[in-house]
Amino acid sequence: MKFSEILGQEHLKSHLIKSTDNGRISHAQLFVGKEGSGVLPMAIAYAQYILSYNSPNKEASELKCEKLMHPDLHFAFPVAANDVVKSHPVSNLFLEDWRTFIQTNPYGNLFEWLQSIGIENKQGIIGVDEAEEIVKSLKLKSYEGGYKVMIIWMAEKMNSAAANKLLKLLEEPPEKTVFILITEDDEQIITTIKSRCQTLHFPLLSEADIARGLIEREDADPPIAAQIAQQADGNFNKALHLFHNDNSDEQFEQWFIVWIRAAFKAKGNATVIQDLINWSETIAKTGRETQKRFLNYCLQFFRQALLLNYSADELVFLEPKTPGFKLENFAPFVHSGNILDINTELNDAIYHIERNGNPKIILLDLSIKLTRLLHIKEAS
Repeated sequence: MKFSEILGQEHLKSHLIKSTDNGRISHAQLFVGKEGSGVLPMAIAYAQYILSYNSPNKEASELKCEKLMHPDLHFAFPVAANDVVKSHPVSNLFLEDWRTFIQTNPYGNLFEWLQSIGIENKQGIIGVDEAEEIVKSLKLKSYEGGYKVMIIWMAEKMNSAAANKLLKLLEEPPEKTVFILITEDDEQIITTIKSRCQTLHFPLLSEADIARGLIEREDADPPIAAQIAQQADGNFNKALHLFHNDNSDEQFEQWFIVWIRAAFKAKGNATVIQDLINWSETIAKTGRETQKRFLNYCLQFFRQALLLNYSADELVFLEPKTPGFKLENFAPFVHSGNILDINTELNDAIYHIERNGNPKIILLDLSIKLTRLLHIKEAS
């Protein structure tokens, strides 16, 4: 994957190219960026540039990198046991799936990766078995005599045992080894690892970059590309789903509106609590990654309502399709008096679900709190 194939992020491309050309390659780097901003493809392009820079056969080295089959390019990513790999799952056992996943959509997210290996109802982790594999692979000499590059995708999914093992490796790295840790949330990376990494923050993609990507890669009509780019929140993966009419947001919208309507009716009406219990049980039957994606969708829905309430119409792209539900009627209930608490409760629910809390209890507790928060009046 070449830098020219990466959407936007021109400043970061320039920085990575210049630092390599000048021989200033940090042995440990942390790439921080939200889904769809191009962090993983940038890391792969950077690795390819490093590995082919001083290669005796640059073209052959680039070709091996593009196929993700270069012997000095290593990957670690979240996995879990599935029908094929029944115990001690590590990244090397999923490499064929990984290559297919990246070549299909390098901007894909964690949920899509877990879906592709049949474990979307589990939480993928980077465990101690993986950390031991990393140590083993990096002890070997470089195949081409130059650098070895280890890309660790979704590094926040490392458990504590893996993180501590990796820390020792970062403290005493093998010669000419480059670690690229990729994360969407660097707050979940332990401080001792962060302190040993040079950090690069990736901004969200601009609407112009996303529109151009849709036109060039998907042959989208410019007006449609521009409309989707506005809705994509700087996330090219989301733009692709919108362009291909992915219906997951429609399901999320239905769940959200059922929830909101029950929460409004539940105030002073104990019989409606059963509706909230039923709703919580429905969502709890899905996998944890789906639950987290849904709650993030709820965060976006509330933000859109807030923007509409305060007349920032040009930033509002959400268009609910559910009959009888209008965003402009809902918007006045989301305001400065409750949005921070709503945001906090949703993020807390995501946090607890991620840490294997009981989803029925978490979602019901969230629902009861939402019932109270939606009835708070804005201070005059």
